Amino acid sequence: MKRRVALLCAVAALALAGPALAQDVVQDAVPVTISEPAPEAATPAAPAEIVTPPPAPSRARPATNTDEGGLWGISDRAELQAQASGELERDPALNAYVRGVACRVAGPACGDVRLYIMNRPFFNASMAPNGYMEVWSGLMLRAEDESQLAFVLGHEITHYRENHSLELLRTMRGRATAAMIFSIGAAAAGVGLLGDLVYLGTVASMFGFSREREAEADSQGFDHAVAAGYDPNAGVTLWTNLIAEARVSDNPDVRRREARASVFASHPLSADRVEALQAKVATSHAPVGETNRERYRAAIRPFLDPWLRAELRRRDYGQTLVVLDRLASHGEDLGMVEYYRGEVYRLRRGDGDAAHALEHYNASIAQPDAPAGAWRELGDIAMREQRTADAAQFFTTYLERAPNASDRALVQARLAQVQGGNQ
Repeated sequence: MKRRVALLCAVAALALAGPALAQDVVQDAVPVTISEPAPEAATPAAPAEIVTPPPAPSRARPATNTDEGGLWGISDRAELQAQASGELERDPALNAYVRGVACRVAGPACGDVRLYIMNRPFFNASMAPNGYMEVWSGLMLRAEDESQLAFVLGHEITHYRENHSLELLRTMRGRATAAMIFSIGAAAAGVGLLGDLVYLGTVASMFGFSREREAEADSQGFDHAVAAGYDPNAGVTLWTNLIAEARVSDNPDVRRREARASVFASHPLSADRVEALQAKVATSHAPVGETNRERYRAAIRPFLDPWLRAELRRRDYGQTLVVLDRLASHGEDLGMVEYYRGEVYRLRRGDGDAAHALEHYNASIAQPDAPAGAWRELGDIAMREQRTADAAQFFTTYLERAPNASDRALVQARLAQVQGGNQ
């Protein structure tokens, strides 16, 4: 969420400083030069095929001396950072696929979308006022199918099409100014506490406004996705899954988040979002739409290993196990899933976790897609248990399956050690 927070802070600065600062920000911004993404087709175009260029943007750049121009300048700078980030996923096939989904729900705004997939293990997507959109790998790992991704992208495109960022800027400017004037007057009258309460109430009302816009984005995101032919239940399923994930988090703050109401929450409570979307499904009479689950899974399959490795680094093992259960629910990629289940238990080190890790590593190597790391971990376990013959077999298999592994020298040393013990 760092980029979203940074943009919000910049919006706040513009709200307090006014159009003059907005003009300076835009004038100082470096023009954004963006390479067009690869064509959306999964296979190379035939030589005689004419590739249709992306549509033109639906809106012109605002004048630099306006509020909206200031927001575009801030967004330009953030976009340049995204372009240079080491977290940017540059795989052309994945980018073309996700951009194709975004364009399908964006409709006339397709030409405005400049999409960046970021390798960050958290559920997040955003779209800036200048059309710069980020989709994080943690979101793609948690979405079960294309329709769920489409719902989130439709949500973000609604923020863009409805100019919610501009509304927030103007609301913050008006309310912050009024609150500061009242607070100064109250302090002069000796009622500083009252002034603080009024100021906090004003800030709370700003975030309440944001919750209204989030609900609007959910509703219209639903409409955009359904109009594009996607499953109307996608949003309900996605938010329900996220609630279930939060409830088993190892982080008590995450577990409490869904149960407590905070005036500073920038999103509606997820239970409210589910109920609102359920009502939309019941009254829309939308036909059963596409999920494109198989196509979605095929698109993300090459990235499951690095995305799950990054997910582990969050050290929220309760949430990670739920993600792995969801990935395994259709009986696919079980070698990868079982290996990372083993990794969760190995790293967590709770009561009984060592036995669970061994169980899942063994389940992993029984599958054709097992990562080589499963044999390495089984070798380490066998070595600790002084089962030297088993350890040697596991280490040998690991080296055969991962000939260019970065830890090859270390595993070779362990193999020599256990082989020496057999002599």
